[in-house]
Amino acid sequence: MAKRPTVVHTVSALRREIARYRKDGKSIALVPTMGALHAGHLALVREAQKRADLVVVSIFVNPTQFAPTEDFGSYPRTMKTDVAALTTAKADLVWAPSPAAMYPEGFALKLAPEGPALAGLEDKFRPHFFGGVATVVAKLFTQVTPDVALFGQKDYQQLRVVTQMAKDLDFPVKVVGIATVREKDGLAMSSRNVYLSEVERRHAPVLYRTMKTCAARIKAGEPIAMVLEEGRGHIKQAEFAVDYLEARNALTLAPVSVLKDGPIRLLVAAKIGKTRLIDNLAV
Repeated sequence: MAKRPTVVHTVSALRREIARYRKDGKSIALVPTMGALHAGHLALVREAQKRADLVVVSIFVNPTQFAPTEDFGSYPRTMKTDVAALTTAKADLVWAPSPAAMYPEGFALKLAPEGPALAGLEDKFRPHFFGGVATVVAKLFTQVTPDVALFGQKDYQQLRVVTQMAKDLDFPVKVVGIATVREKDGLAMSSRNVYLSEVERRHAPVLYRTMKTCAARIKAGEPIAMVLEEGRGHIKQAEFAVDYLEARNALTLAPVSVLKDGPIRLLVAAKIGKTRLIDNLAV
């Protein structure tokens, strides 16, 4: 039977564990999560095990990245099954703070990232989001002191924001993006997929299929603006409300108009029923 990972809930307990690892000369990988773990998260754990001696998985539903109208209260919280999955995956340590442990009374700081955080994508629809993400990830980097941190590419703009933040603030951590894990029909794995009704779940893979078609057409030299406009129309026909389907420079997230402006990343966000899905694909 696999050994259950150590689970800590306070900064002091975390620091004691980290100090013990460091005393033994161990390298540390961090996999930040909000719990409700699925195969995509476990793929990050497996990759982390290849890159460091010990793997720390954080589980924290971060209130500062949710707007009052969003799903903080209903976001799935499945700590018992998460720890069981991490036991099977042979993670070493679970850092599971409470909101009060992460943001003690009197906490008065919030990062205000720019650059890729102001690309007119997620930030346009969730202007509060990246300040909350950058703040909590900076705290995780300070608390865990990882040598490497692994993030899924599904949240691509977030990955670019965190990468830039680590660079700008001189965190001694290598930020690594890992390819999106998908269901057999192409739907990107997400903790929010549980919100989809049976009918919505059948429609959901249209996002990935549309991006694949758009990427092939752009790569073949068709005009980007035309391809994207037709792609948005196709997604709307599948009963989605489209927030965006954009082609951006994969590094800066600046808009692109022709293939030579690349490398190009397609990014999409759309809502079906009450569930908002995001995804992205390289051209």
